[in-house]
Parts: sequence; structure tokens; C-alpha cells
Amino acid sequence: MAETILVTGSTGFIGARMLSYLAKEGEIIRVFLRPESVGVALPEGVDVVQGRFSDKEVLARAVRGVDRIVHLAGLTKALDETGYDAGNVMPVKNLLEAVKEHNPTLKRFLFVSSLTAAGPASEGIQGVRESDFPCPVSAYGRSKLRAETLCLESAADIPVTIVRPPAVYGPGDRDVLQVFQMLAKGLLVTVGSAAKQRFSLIYVDDLVRGIMMAARSDKAVGRVYYITSPSSCFWEELVAVSQPALGFKKLYRVSLPKPFVYLLSMVIGSSGLLSGKPPLLNRDKANELVQDYWVCSPERAMLDIGFTAGTTLAEGVAKTICWYRRKGWL
Repeated sequence: MAETILVTGSTGFIGARMLSYLAKEGEIIRVFLRPESVGVALPEGVDVVQGRFSDKEVLARAVRGVDRIVHLAGLTKALDETGYDAGNVMPVKNLLEAVKEHNPTLKRFLFVSSLTAAGPASEGIQGVRESDFPCPVSAYGRSKLRAETLCLESAADIPVTIVRPPAVYGPGDRDVLQVFQMLAKGLLVTVGSAAKQRFSLIYVDDLVRGIMMAARSDKAVGRVYYITSPSSCFWEELVAVSQPALGFKKLYRVSLPKPFVYLLSMVIGSSGLLSGKPPLLNRDKANELVQDYWVCSPERAMLDIGFTAGTTLAEGVAKTICWYRRKGWL
């Protein structure tokens, strides 16, 4: 029997794929849209509730009568901790309060957090585990961790599950796109030692499937999960699987020293303070860029909910690059 699922952040890269997935499964979809998001393409039959997370009356209308909530909405760029809290903590707080008052029989509240809430790993093979003490290195990561804390504090009243994705790639993504654009020009710029660094990746459709597996599993109540690929990736591996699709002959590698990146972040970051807009790079963002091991373990998700990413890196990269070319992004 079809369930009614509320999705926030539905106009984003992951959110759009989530709506497509739920529509194919025959679920009844409700989305919470900010006023400025009106006019975006949505699957047929989607119920739209328009408003802001600060409007508790609108939130009540959004959560009332739904079976599950997938909270994807969030803010990835802000000037300071206050800005990140407004985009990542306040919405979770108000949604949880709305659920307690207006939908006490909700089956699941799934919060999509981030690997940055845990911080980097100390090594690049096993990676961080859900049982490790979180040590975020950025304001973004700290805000996601504060939102997680709110969820777990509400676990006595609301069945919550937290998912922490690593870097996500796939059709529609604009962040990892920058790496492919660089490689297409025969250039790879990294921070620190490219030979040493490892990172976790997840193809977007695998992530969406993993999110819904966690949202539907009784064993996942009150738990935190990394939804990630079976093993971490290194730069040479990404270069190797990208080369056939991008067709570059030679690759020029540039490794930026970490002290230089911090210096550059101070210069660029000061411009953001003057303009009042989040800069492309600041000290906070540099703290994320200089880490060697953004790696997390897939073990708990595999054992608890049976999730294994089904898309290999070669398959995912080929599909993604093909999509970029069709859209004229590459």
C-alpha cells in the first residue's frame, strides 16, 4: 500500500532524484517548497506545501498526515555559524516540534546529514565508523552535528534515523562536475598529497535507494548510518575511470601546499566579509579541503539494513559524464 512521504529539499540535486525514485515506486509524494522555488519541474501529482521553516503553521500543514519524512534541505554555504544554524539546525528543530504536535504517529523522520558532521578519518582504508566520537572541522559540519543531536534527543517521541553521505556524484551534480571539467582540460589540482589522499564517494541513485532502505527499516530507528560505496577511492583511480569518457591524452598535476591554501583562504575569505556573501573559499572551507581522509565505513548499513552500493565507480562516472555531455555541461 502506498505511503505518503514528505520530502524537503526536493529541488536540489539529490532531492530531484529522490522524487523520481518515489514516483516510480508509486508512493504519494508531498514536498515542502520555499517561495522562491515555485515553478520548478515536479513529477505529476506531487502535493506542494509552500512556505518557510520558520512558519510553524505551514509546517503543521506539511507534516500532518504523512507516513515518513525525508529531510534533505540544508545550507552548504554561509558566512558564519549563525548562518549555518539558520539553514541546518532551525529547520530540523521546527520540523520535529511540528511532528510532535501534529503527527505523533509518524513512522519515520529521516535526517540526511553529512560525513562532515563526523569529521575526517585518521586513515583511508576503514574510515570513520558511526560509533566514533564526532570531530567536525568546519562550521557546516558542526551545524549538521547540532541538527543530529536534536534528532537523537527527540528519539523518545519520534522514530528518527540519521544518514551521513560522503561526497555524492551523478547526473545533475554541480560540485563534482568541477573535477570532471578540470580533467577534461588535462588538469588535476589537489590540496596536499594526491598520492596519499583517499575519499568516499556514492552515486546519487545508490544514495537515494539507501536513504529509503534506512527510512523503512525498523532496525534503523534511533541509528546513524553512512551510506557509501564499499571501498574508498584515490585520485589515480578516479583519473583512470574518467579518461575513457573524457578523452584527455596527458594530465598535468598541481598539488597546492596546505599552508598556501590557508593563506589563499584568508585573502578570499576577507572579500566575503566585505561583501556580506559567502566566499568560494575561506578558512572554514580550507579546513575541509586540507584533510587527507574523507572516508567512512559502509559496514553498519550493510549489516543493519542490507545496503550495498550497486554502481561501480567506472559505471557511475561514465553515466555522469554522458549526462553532462548531453546537457552541454562538459
